[in-house]
Amino acid sequence: MDLSTGSFSSCDELESCHLPLITGLPDDIALFCLARVPRKYHTVLKCVSKGWRDLVCSEEWRVYRQKNNLGESWIYALCRDKSTDQVNFYMLDPSSSRQGSWKSINGLPPRCLKRKGMAFETIGKKLYFLGGCGWSEDATDEVYCYDVAMNAWSEAPSMSTARCYFGCESMDGKIYSIGGYGLETSDPRSWDTYDPRTNSWDSHSDPNIILDIEDSVVMGGKIYIRSRTSTIPPHVYIAVYDPSSGKWQQTDAEMALGWLGPTVVVDDTLYVLDQSLGSKLMMWQKNDSEWVPLCRLSPLLPRPPCQMVAIGRKIFIIGKGLSTVVLDIDNVGNADGVIASSSTPVFSCDDDVICCKCVSI
Repeated sequence: MDLSTGSFSSCDELESCHLPLITGLPDDIALFCLARVPRKYHTVLKCVSKGWRDLVCSEEWRVYRQKNNLGESWIYALCRDKSTDQVNFYMLDPSSSRQGSWKSINGLPPRCLKRKGMAFETIGKKLYFLGGCGWSEDATDEVYCYDVAMNAWSEAPSMSTARCYFGCESMDGKIYSIGGYGLETSDPRSWDTYDPRTNSWDSHSDPNIILDIEDSVVMGGKIYIRSRTSTIPPHVYIAVYDPSSGKWQQTDAEMALGWLGPTVVVDDTLYVLDQSLGSKLMMWQKNDSEWVPLCRLSPLLPRPPCQMVAIGRKIFIIGKGLSTVVLDIDNVGNADGVIASSSTPVFSCDDDVICCKCVSI
């Protein structure tokens, strides 16, 4: 009898340890309600209680919002201030009603601040800063991680190979670090893959990986990398990786002719910003193997050099000083029309944009 009483007492203690998210409601109903709070107020939610903070910072929260079409994408930009030769990190909430809502994010690891040739990639709610080198520093294999929900930095497992100025993409929940330059013993025709489930890297090599990678993109479940020689006129090479075969091969020569600028993929269609004579948005028509001009941009905005990122059917073109032009793919005109709808930073910034990524929570 005493054992039975003690057992019930233990159960009662366990139940009392769990505090409901909202008093009087089951936690699944509380999650249903809280998940509908706009992302800009998530910082406030984290201040209510430890339970709310842990929930908002969890992977469960992100997945629940994604499954119920509640996810909101914010843009993160890795930039370089030429006056200080230092890397800066910014964030933009596209839904903000205020013009120029770019905000600086502090806390970049000091070892990253002066590095060049770093890669910048995302998985889930985490952003990864990979590799890089400096004037007095060889290429490194170091990886740092920024958890967007927790607003916290940490050191992630190092790559299998030290790299700088390399291709980097995420696909199927893994990060691919491709080619580039590294230590003298490195194989430039190699790539590493990071799996967050095992928290480890695997190394691979393939003689078909091209050198001098300038850009990369994921399209149709494959990774495309582009390089360009210094010849005049420049000659562009493109290689594609198919995960089903685990091999690289060179691809469409016609595609290479028009891929001469920053890229973005919207609904499995590739768009390129041609900045050779002004700024013109081009679309790759895969079935016809040709590039089609969509529209020209204002000569004033965005200020080149530019990078691009997509949220839904909208393309954000982000230039020097974080000058931002937003294009709706469904409403763009033709190549004879000039379109410019911009969001201009309100703070003083003349940074060059290295790379832009979106994180949806």
